[in-house]
Amino acid sequence: MRATRTSGNGALPDPYTPGHGSAAYRVRHYDLELDLRLASNRLAGRALLRATARERLETVALSLTGLRAPKVFIDGARAAKISQRGDELRVTPAAPIAKGRDFTVEVRYEGNPGPVDGRWGEVGFEELADGVLVAGQPTGAPTWFPCNDHPSQKATFRISATTDAGYRVVSNGLLVGHRRKASRETWVYEVHEPMAPYLATLLVGRYEMLELGRIPRRSSPAVGVYAAVPRQLKQEALARLRDQRAMVELFSDLFGPYPFPDYTVVVTEDELEIPLEAQALSIMGRNHITRSWESQRLLAHELAHQWFGNAVTARRWQDIWLHEGFACYAEWLWSEHAGHGSTRSRARAAWDLVDSQRKDILIGDPGPDLMFDDRVYKRGALALHAVRRALGDDRFFRLLKAFSEEHRHASASTADFLELADRVGAGAPSFSADGLLRPWLYEYRLPPLPE
Repeated sequence: MRATRTSGNGALPDPYTPGHGSAAYRVRHYDLELDLRLASNRLAGRALLRATARERLETVALSLTGLRAPKVFIDGARAAKISQRGDELRVTPAAPIAKGRDFTVEVRYEGNPGPVDGRWGEVGFEELADGVLVAGQPTGAPTWFPCNDHPSQKATFRISATTDAGYRVVSNGLLVGHRRKASRETWVYEVHEPMAPYLATLLVGRYEMLELGRIPRRSSPAVGVYAAVPRQLKQEALARLRDQRAMVELFSDLFGPYPFPDYTVVVTEDELEIPLEAQALSIMGRNHITRSWESQRLLAHELAHQWFGNAVTARRWQDIWLHEGFACYAEWLWSEHAGHGSTRSRARAAWDLVDSQRKDILIGDPGPDLMFDDRVYKRGALALHAVRRALGDDRFFRLLKAFSEEHRHASASTADFLELADRVGAGAPSFSADGLLRPWLYEYRLPPLPE
């Protein structure tokens, strides 16, 4: 089975997330105005979407979960009809929107946001002991704003959030505004690099921003590396996150320039089950910032997603190994660099573990129930290790850099990676990307460990 190349429209509808995402239009920009009352967990929002019709639209379908949208305007005029059912908000304009025409949708919405509980557990907007976080992957974005909810549907963002004074709002992109009025504070962020809706996040807490270092770049401003931490964790975070700058430097050398202006690790006062990545951010519980290898590999994993997952995003959820396999392999690269064990030893341990488990997954198309299975991570990393052994280090890291560069701030598929691997591998003895990777991605049997 060879992976087929798909266009942006070819990613939808996505059988992994039915009912989420529409190919009929594309949002170019989201402008979000949010007012959040922490004590009552009450959210009032205004979302202005600037979009382009890709076909004639008699209705516009958006994803919105658990929140009520009583008022919707299209191009400034009140919508002729609004209906909400399940996760879907359907809006009927007074007249159909012609194919190719730019239009705006303004949604006024409100309610008590919360996570949606499904096959991947609870995802979306979550209340903390003293604050809020958003865990968006894969379908959590609609729990706090209406959107065209699919990873292939990237857009720029402006996110303005007003909440109780004394709390800091952390979100994606650059902080461009902050003001206080009476007992309320407003924080404004702008995201200039296209971002998938699920990678948008909102964190509210009593955070202090710490600078962990700055990394010079040749033709653009230095990358700022930061941590947003509760005040009582300041010294602990400074000690335990001291390798973050070195990680960004290493991955910039191996994968290409860091793809966003800044990078921030947010440490919640709460303990979290798993860490999370968002665009230009990683979200860690206080239990994840130790000097143990387990914590350090998680920090490396979430950072690597800035290249593979956030800047380059899978065009469809089927190709999630392009996120998780790459980030898992980045753990091994950091392990070798930091003296925690070679990539070869990490690969051997991963192969032994996967070999001891059931052989009932195709990581190139794992299905929605298994898309976050640990075998997608480890077998995906082993697939990359096989490519590295076949190409040699010079060609392999040229391949990773080229993949990061050619699809930066866009979407990619497994077919895109195979095609590029064949180009970079031209001249390598008997190299075929499809022949090498097909057994790892599309066969149940585990291939031998690459030597």
